[in-house]
Amino acid sequence: MVKIYACLIGNWVCLNDDPECKVGVHGTSPSTWWEENAYIWAPFKRKKENTLYQLDYINIVYKGTNYRINPTFIQIVDQ
Repeated sequence: MVKIYACLIGNWVCLNDDPECKVGVHGTSPSTWWEENAYIWAPFKRKKENTLYQLDYINIVYKGTNYRINPTFIQIVDQ
């Protein structure tokens, strides 16, 4: 089984543990998001340089709170 972990405000949590968790632009479950290519927002060409708004990110809704994090804060564990 694949477990998807994310560092949310300094705490590593298993996204699979929240049955209501939604990941990515399509709002899929963590497992489905991973199986369907793990889409993140990462433009090839940026509209503006040196701005936080143009950094790669992924949206996560975990336990009712919406997070926007850099993909480096995601870890996949295949057990």
